[in-house]
Amino acid sequence: MKKALSLLVFLLSISLTAQDRVPVWPTGKMPDAQAHQIAAMTNEAGREDFNPDKYRIPYLEWFEKPDNPNGTCMILISGGSYMNCCDVNLIEEWHKKLTALGVQCVNFVYRTPRPEGLPIYQTAWEDGQRAVRMVRRDAEKRGFDPEKIGVISMSAGSHLALLLATSSQTPAYERIDKVDDIPCHINWAIVNAPAYATTDGETGTRAMREGYGTDVKISDVFKFDEKTCPMSLHQGQLEPYTPMGSTLVYRELRKRGVPAELHLYPGKGHGAFGFERGVEFMTQMGFLGPVQPEVDLQDRFASDEGRARYVREDLWPEGKMPDAQEAQGTPYIEWHFPKEQKTKASQIIYSGGAYYGNGPDSFEVTPARRYLNDLGITVVTMRYRTPRPEGLSKHTTAWQDLQRAIRKVRSEAEAYGLDPNRIGIMGSSAGGHLTLMGVTSARHRSYLAVDEIDKVSCKVQWGIGIYPAYALTDGLDGYNEHHGNEDGDILASEFSFDLDTAPMLFIHGDADPYSAMASVKTWEKLRAMGVPAELHTLALREHGFQRTASPGTGSYSWLDRIGEYLAGWM
Repeated sequence: MKKALSLLVFLLSISLTAQDRVPVWPTGKMPDAQAHQIAAMTNEAGREDFNPDKYRIPYLEWFEKPDNPNGTCMILISGGSYMNCCDVNLIEEWHKKLTALGVQCVNFVYRTPRPEGLPIYQTAWEDGQRAVRMVRRDAEKRGFDPEKIGVISMSAGSHLALLLATSSQTPAYERIDKVDDIPCHINWAIVNAPAYATTDGETGTRAMREGYGTDVKISDVFKFDEKTCPMSLHQGQLEPYTPMGSTLVYRELRKRGVPAELHLYPGKGHGAFGFERGVEFMTQMGFLGPVQPEVDLQDRFASDEGRARYVREDLWPEGKMPDAQEAQGTPYIEWHFPKEQKTKASQIIYSGGAYYGNGPDSFEVTPARRYLNDLGITVVTMRYRTPRPEGLSKHTTAWQDLQRAIRKVRSEAEAYGLDPNRIGIMGSSAGGHLTLMGVTSARHRSYLAVDEIDKVSCKVQWGIGIYPAYALTDGLDGYNEHHGNEDGDILASEFSFDLDTAPMLFIHGDADPYSAMASVKTWEKLRAMGVPAELHTLALREHGFQRTASPGTGSYSWLDRIGEYLAGWM
């Protein structure tokens, strides 16, 4: 009886699945048909009774309608090197999570293996453009907005997603019927681990030179036409198909003013990472419904009561401060010891202010300090010398103060039960520039020793750069003229990138006039050096993105990125 019931359930599931599968092409009309190609996920193609002749035509597999539909649709695209469609588990994971968010999901299964005598992507691209048209055609029937169609993809599927996202105005095939009169653009894309995106791997191999070289560029198959859509790009720093593909796509999007996010993960290879960041991107862009009113960050972390014990110290011995200038005031540090210390690591935090002013009580410092204290982390805040010194580079005295602060924290760490070799620094805006100085130039002396403390190393173990300013040559003293997008916009010469250069986390608004490319290009440099680095950019967000932010977006949850990053150092 049980066996018969199980068989009935199995047959019903096949029947229901078959009813939800829609062939992409009419019989006999499929372009570039090749006898060796099939359209099947690997769990089906691997069955003993698999009959390839029944799986020649690519199809859309519609999943159930969500309980609380929000009028959006996501096309799910598997990877598999254009040799198969192998991401069965990912498709199921995406389907479940997105359906729960109110998104109508449809799995798109394209032709594989690679066609003969054509580019490796050609038949999949043909199938993809036709599939988008059919999804748009059925929007009203299935209850979603025809201009709220996104894709989520993996690997070769992400190469295909980039084609759909950037090149919808280039026909992949000749018209066969009235369906082909429907536009085939998509409205957004969440692109995981795109393969074959750079010219050193565009023929279908891993990136031959890891995406490096003056002659290595973004593949010209991506046209970046007027219908190019917003994207959230996700990739591991150790990706064999090179994360430079994602950084180069991101740069092209910024050149055209297309909102985009870039999420890059240290220690990660080929895989899909940061699904939650993709959801935050869709939330910020309004694809999942109206964006909620923004909330003030200071209001969320409004009080020090019961949080920490406080100690203040001047940075320099009286009369010993280098390059002292009366207008700059007295620099100091403040120790904030958590109520319950859960780690021996410590985090130094300071604000921005264009090197004209700074303070430890600003929205760039206080909420982060309170957040980290709540995690049991000791925080040291710093007030460095401002305004800009006369007769010296804008950052000179601030850099001296930072090196001194690191040395003081290291020299006093053991007395406070802390580890002198687990110290990080964090700053925003001009403070982000200062962080880059501290991270990349610890071996570069900024002043002569004034006492025994200055014999201690000022090397840090990590840095956190929040929208660093003045980091590129087109914005050394202000907004970035070219938005940091041109090849000639390179990193500022004051960053030594010496052998003590530390790992970093970057968080930057995509619309920041000081240029999110400052963070991206620094990340690229660190990757070239083999230094682990993590990066998150936030679509539509400007300088000071965190001051007020909408719940459910990356600008609201940004402190959690810091907490997750620091967990690796605890």
